[in-house]
Amino acid sequence: MASEMVMPAPVCLIENTGEQLVANQEALKILSAHKNPLVVVAIVGLYRTGKSYLMNKLAGKNKGFSLGSTVQSHTKGIWMWCVPHPKKPNHTLVLLDTEGLGDVEKGNNQNDSWIFALAILLSSTFVYNSMGTINQQAMDQLHYVTELSDRIRAKSSPNANGLEDSADFMSFFPDFVWTLRDFSLDLEVNGLPITADEYLENSLKLKRGTSESDHNFNLPRLCIRKFFPKKKCFIFDRPTHRKKLGQLETLHDNELDSEFVQQTAVFCSYIFSNSKTKTLSGGIQINGPRLENLVLTYVNAISSGDLPCMENAVLALAQIENAAAVQKAIAHYDQEMSQRVQLPTETLQELLDLHQACEKEAIELFMNSSFKDVDHLFQKDLGAQLEKKRDDFFKQNRQASTDRCSDLLKDIFSPLEEAVKQGIYSKPGGYRLFIQKMQELKRKYLQKPGKGIQAEEVLQEYLKSKESMTDAILQTDQTLTEKEKEIEVERVKAESAQAATKALEEMQIKNQQMMEQKERSYQEHVKQLTEKMERDRIQLLEEQKRTLACKLQEQSQLLKEGFQNESKQLHNEIENLRRNMARPRTV
Repeated sequence: MASEMVMPAPVCLIENTGEQLVANQEALKILSAHKNPLVVVAIVGLYRTGKSYLMNKLAGKNKGFSLGSTVQSHTKGIWMWCVPHPKKPNHTLVLLDTEGLGDVEKGNNQNDSWIFALAILLSSTFVYNSMGTINQQAMDQLHYVTELSDRIRAKSSPNANGLEDSADFMSFFPDFVWTLRDFSLDLEVNGLPITADEYLENSLKLKRGTSESDHNFNLPRLCIRKFFPKKKCFIFDRPTHRKKLGQLETLHDNELDSEFVQQTAVFCSYIFSNSKTKTLSGGIQINGPRLENLVLTYVNAISSGDLPCMENAVLALAQIENAAAVQKAIAHYDQEMSQRVQLPTETLQELLDLHQACEKEAIELFMNSSFKDVDHLFQKDLGAQLEKKRDDFFKQNRQASTDRCSDLLKDIFSPLEEAVKQGIYSKPGGYRLFIQKMQELKRKYLQKPGKGIQAEEVLQEYLKSKESMTDAILQTDQTLTEKEKEIEVERVKAESAQAATKALEEMQIKNQQMMEQKERSYQEHVKQLTEKMERDRIQLLEEQKRTLACKLQEQSQLLKEGFQNESKQLHNEIENLRRNMARPRTV
């Protein structure tokens, strides 16, 4: 389990300076320390509607997010509180409390729409908090949802008509929860009781007609239905007498309305049990560092005058994550090789086998950490770095073997060389004694362990460097006839030629082993890439199925309500989804 930074109180994540939104670096540092998957719950609504109270309850506290006790808005910007998830081990619950919308003291409410959009972009569950019932006034106050397509782009390139399919938003958007505070109506239709969810569903029904009034009535409802795949509603009684509302932080549950206490407990239980881990397209789970990068990407886009683009944000995050995944894989390879390899290895194949095992682990680590590696650029970079690492180990292995063999030859043959300098072999019969000693020392050298792959090559280089010394002893040995000396010279040449041929054959074998290892490395990359692409394909198919199911459900509802135009549009979107799901994907 990753260690979590304990947050005793919320901090401002995105500051609203009045002119622009600015990410708080200290808050980002705190966020990035949370390595566990995140469940992100954001709450939005008009100011002074009790949003902060619900968020404090989700944090398991009475105090934390500022409640205030006047008509002034207390929360500015977006505030964050990271707490251990009460029902999901190894998960962090991130609570985002937002500045109250429609605060008359702000003068310029331009940033309200951006705060609304950011809350949707960053959360996995989006809570909209309002007072009273769902009437036209409540819908009019929710006009921000009708501006989402003007504030957010799902893809960097829209379709041929310059429009974006609502399915593109559904695949990114969070679940929608509407909390109704100080709700005083009886939940019933035609005298029959209904649930809060059924109340919400009835409230989102569209009007027949094509007038401007009908359009204004239908637009926010249609946007909620199309953009949010999952919708939920909770109602709350007034918590206490009006005069005590400013003391909610200090009141115990037994001092509050019992219905309100129960309703709050049901709401919190639902959020804890049903709010999903924040994910990106492809099932990529969001942790603290990833959410930090999303915050920066979106806020920077807004500050520069651009529209936050979900696809671009994912790709930008992928660039950062994939670069880190390459470094992580390389670091793992380096660590494992340093622990497993003892240079020099006796054979090249021993080194290549160790490299292959560590390389496989490094590729697996990269595949598990990377996502959306467009054109496999980062995987290719990893492959190139691993190949260079292998070549570097090959050179180090050669050098270690060369050094080891050179030291051995020096230790073994130094007494012989000293004897030659003292003229011990410069006498009749000295040549045969010298050759006998050379053969004895060669056997001794060859029997020594741990010489590595350069044993024969270094030996032959040493013997070649001593040919002049050997020839001098041969020529001074007066017991040998000229014919015998010629024969001995030819024998030495033949041995040298035989050794050269053997060295060439060994070099060819080594080259063949290197080529075979390159092919195995390539096949390992292809194998793991194919497996990852198949997992991604299955994940994408599941996402498309869920989106299609939502679309079908929405179309069915529209058909029931008799709205053929909207039904036709949804039908076309469903057909597009089906075609995309049926389209073959290439590796």
